[in-house]
Amino acid sequence: MAKNLQAIRGMNDILPDASPRWAALEAAVREVLGSYGYAEIRFPIVESTELFRRSIGEVTDIVEKEMYTFADRNGDSLTLRPEGTACCVRACLEHGLLHNQQQRLWYAGPMFRHERPQKGRYRQFHQIGAEAFGIDGPDIDAEMICMTARFWQRLGLGDVRLQLNSLGSAAARAAYRERLVAYFEAHADALDEDSRRRLASNPLRILDSKNPAMAPLLAEAPLLIEHLDAASQVHFERLRELLDAAGIAYELNPRLVRGLDYYSRTVFEWVTDRLGAQGTVCAGGRYDGLVELLGGRPTPGVGFAMGIERLLGLLEADAEPAAAGAPQAYLVTVGAAAELAGLVLAESLRDALPGLRLQVNGGGGQFKNQLKRADRCGATWALILGDQEVADGSIGVKALREDEEQIRLPRAHLTEWLRARLPARSGSTA
Repeated sequence: MAKNLQAIRGMNDILPDASPRWAALEAAVREVLGSYGYAEIRFPIVESTELFRRSIGEVTDIVEKEMYTFADRNGDSLTLRPEGTACCVRACLEHGLLHNQQQRLWYAGPMFRHERPQKGRYRQFHQIGAEAFGIDGPDIDAEMICMTARFWQRLGLGDVRLQLNSLGSAAARAAYRERLVAYFEAHADALDEDSRRRLASNPLRILDSKNPAMAPLLAEAPLLIEHLDAASQVHFERLRELLDAAGIAYELNPRLVRGLDYYSRTVFEWVTDRLGAQGTVCAGGRYDGLVELLGGRPTPGVGFAMGIERLLGLLEADAEPAAAGAPQAYLVTVGAAAELAGLVLAESLRDALPGLRLQVNGGGGQFKNQLKRADRCGATWALILGDQEVADGSIGVKALREDEEQIRLPRAHLTEWLRARLPARSGSTA
């Protein structure tokens, strides 16, 4: 017997009972992004491997260990995108969106990293990201943070908190890196294996170690915030003033760094204690050197990405989003004549009531079994069409969620009866 095929570990199906929650979250975020003037951009899932080598950095964990990379039939090295910022910059450069322009863009979709699957960390995961280009002041940093705060308000998430830091300029960070390496080399015996490996390649990432045994060593390490260049210090202080004025609470976290080489100055994370080790639900910051690194003119940039799976993990199970995906009406058709009349009726209702969620019984079946199907699918009403209704031009209506008597209407009146009871969008004729 052939072995049953299953999804690849860490790449999960999103089943019909879960997809309404995804749709509700995405719709809420899309609404907020639009209210700030961000336009959607879509780019391919597969990119040239060189894009990520140049942007993320050769010696990062992502490039060294986590990317899904393969050679196509032409021998070109291709990679499933592990993050979206580099893809967005590539698309903007390719299509001339950055020259003497400001851009506010957002995107959504799957990303891929070969990691050990666990709750909140998957090999195929989904992100919503936003990027702004051509604005070099801290005002756009503040806008990004205010916008993410509005997401949480819109989604009803009150238990996420903001952490903030500055990585300074590339020159200041290089000088700090020398001090940090000297400090860790002087305490090499206290470094774990992962930190020893990072010491030569990406020492700032040691500061982000979650190993409790490393905590005393990290507590005494020199702080980047104390070695900022003057311009970065002014930028950071102004950002804090803007956030204070907007009423956005934050924690200064001098250990907060980003795992990607292209970040500079502002970095931030929204974190929670409810997801265990995977407590970051949104992260971002500035990357003023990335556009130039990928072949464009020097262009300031700032952005963030948030994990959809982690956000859904925070949202409590709520029957309302799930119910939103259920049919509002289920058409029961008993007999060949009713099936024919039902098809015509269903299409006329969809014409007259755009947005109406109407499911028509398929495959025949006894009246009682069709009513059970109507109830199981979550419909609000069963619309009943049998031989008698076909003959006299009527339709039966049975409420499935309320204790109401079944009624019979002239079929010509059904559209107005439904319009009066549906939400405005479903009942619209626009």
